[in-house]
Amino acid sequence: MDESQKNHLKSYGIAFWILDKQKSEVLWLLNYRGGSFMTNYNADAERECKTRGVSFEVISESEANSIETSISNPEVNMNMLKLLNAPKIAVYSPKSKQPWDDAVTLVLTYAEIPYTVIFDDEVLENKLPEYDWLHLHHEDFTGQYGKFWASYSTAPWYISQVQEAESMARKHGYKTVRELKKAVTLKIRDFCLGGGFLFAMCSATDTYDIALAAQNTDVCESMFDGDPADPQAQQKLNYDQCFAFKNFTLETSPYVYEYSNIDVNPNTRNVTEETDLFTLFDYSAKWDLIPSILCQNHTKTVRGFMGQTTAFKRDLIKSDVLVMGENALLNEARYIHGEMGKGTWTFFGGHDPEDYQHHVGEPPTDLNLHPNSPGFRLILNNILFPSAQKSKQKT
Repeated sequence: MDESQKNHLKSYGIAFWILDKQKSEVLWLLNYRGGSFMTNYNADAERECKTRGVSFEVISESEANSIETSISNPEVNMNMLKLLNAPKIAVYSPKSKQPWDDAVTLVLTYAEIPYTVIFDDEVLENKLPEYDWLHLHHEDFTGQYGKFWASYSTAPWYISQVQEAESMARKHGYKTVRELKKAVTLKIRDFCLGGGFLFAMCSATDTYDIALAAQNTDVCESMFDGDPADPQAQQKLNYDQCFAFKNFTLETSPYVYEYSNIDVNPNTRNVTEETDLFTLFDYSAKWDLIPSILCQNHTKTVRGFMGQTTAFKRDLIKSDVLVMGENALLNEARYIHGEMGKGTWTFFGGHDPEDYQHHVGEPPTDLNLHPNSPGFRLILNNILFPSAQKSKQKT
């Protein structure tokens, strides 16, 4: 999984396929040649690698033993982790077509990793415990419809989205979409508390925390829920309920395409596409196992990319949150992680790692052109993370 790999993204699909279809274990060699995978040889696995265009090496048992011995050396920053089971993956997303793509579903499809799309029905019907890993699609959990009202209120897709959401709220006995999303937000929180693994990107990160903080107040103006926002909404926020953020200030104007000051301001970032980079932290693979898993890559410098929520202001991140990727010069975090009860969560800023400034209505990224994307690799690290965690607990 170093620079010699022809297709990093499909390599994760091979690892998943071996766990899922062959019921065989996979060894994840943390920090060894970019975080390589090793498994017992069989002709079917070799054939699958060739079919998918994944680079591999067939080595002898003595060579495998030598690798394991070198990794176990306490003086080297490497580790070896058994993966035993393929995680069950769910993507929280509207089942109707949206005018934007989603990086996680794009890379899961490209890597040939199966997943199930669920939405409000399944969440409110308590189906989340059936899954190990949940991704939050580009979503607004505050009930403000993505704050697209000012620019797209007359667009057919926006009108359809509002009608669909309002119908869903009525179906489940809620007067407003805000109340519906509050109930969904709490169900997802309980999923984490019970041991689930949560991954979110773009606006599903900050709007999720805002929804948690605003459980007891109305942050939506009348065009979103039929009545004005609570004038004391800011004062009523409870940051203790949040996963990641603290002391943030709401953006209350429906004309501003932001939810709060958690997101960095694109007009003041003073960075160009060519210089927009973030750096992954180095961790001890033997002692800091979780961040080492989540940061496996063939490079430590990753190109930045924008989104409705691009990155997180460092000053508004809770002290117990692990910042795994940052742009230190801009004092912004891009890739963060934390624990919630028995489970964990990971937030990744930006919309699409290979589309710097993705706009509504643009075609999806063709990952055939980006088989070695470091940004998409970070997403796939999270896909296998539940298997790594559960296997670690058993061994």
